[in-house]
Amino acid sequence: MTDFQLNAQLQELTKHHTVTLPVACYETTIQANVHGYIPLHWHEELQWIVVLQGEAQFQVNEEYMTVSKGEGLFINQAQLHGAKDDAKNPCIYRCLNVSPLFIMSNELYAAYVQPYLQANSYMRLTKSTSWSNQVLAHLQAIYTLLETKHPLFEFDLTIHLTQLWKEMIIGFQQGIALRQPIQNERMKQMLQWIHTHYAETIILENIAQAGQLSRSECCRYFKRILHTTPLQYVTDYRIRKSLTYLQQYNVTEVAYEVGFNSTSYYIEKFKERMGQTPLAYKKSIASKDEMEA
Repeated sequence: MTDFQLNAQLQELTKHHTVTLPVACYETTIQANVHGYIPLHWHEELQWIVVLQGEAQFQVNEEYMTVSKGEGLFINQAQLHGAKDDAKNPCIYRCLNVSPLFIMSNELYAAYVQPYLQANSYMRLTKSTSWSNQVLAHLQAIYTLLETKHPLFEFDLTIHLTQLWKEMIIGFQQGIALRQPIQNERMKQMLQWIHTHYAETIILENIAQAGQLSRSECCRYFKRILHTTPLQYVTDYRIRKSLTYLQQYNVTEVAYEVGFNSTSYYIEKFKERMGQTPLAYKKSIASKDEMEA
């Protein structure tokens, strides 16, 4: 995947299923993404990640962790997450996204799936513990099944998925840590408001009101979770939105389209963020399209 299409609530719009299975598997090269990193997003599906090359720093809500080749990460339902890597050690990882409703039958779902959707926001997967080592093995088996698709492979896939979830429950039970739904939802509300109103004039109080917070508490949320200020996030988001518009319009039109009140200020901030001017970026994309054509 090279782009993550998100709605105003930061929910990923990718359909994580095939025609017959509520399961999706794909590989991602972080630096091939249009932004050069994986932006914060969330989805209703459970997600398992295994790093195939290099390493990356993943963010899940307020926490950051480095995951290296051979290691993995489980991200629970509806958790804000994203990833970055180092140009010197680029990361490629494989994802498995599965609907929670597909994990077990309706009769067992309430007892063996639902309680754990409110448990750990994420879990590291390494070969240092028996349960996580087994999870990694089942993930590899599932990836192979989805690639080969031999006759009746769906039966084998569901068997491995059930066994994988059994091991996950063992891991959950070794260290349940209830997530903080109120903080998570308030952050989503503020980001949703920004993503809806980014082209308008925005002041700090607007963002704070969206999360039902004071201005100082709003700043603390952004500093703690995103390591930036609310208004700096607005600027960065406007620049990210402008990348698509630059393929269709001139620089001045794009600047005003995404909420900057002057072309020069847009160019200044774009160069700070992207390391080149908007015009240079626009030309590089056009040149790339011509070569691919």
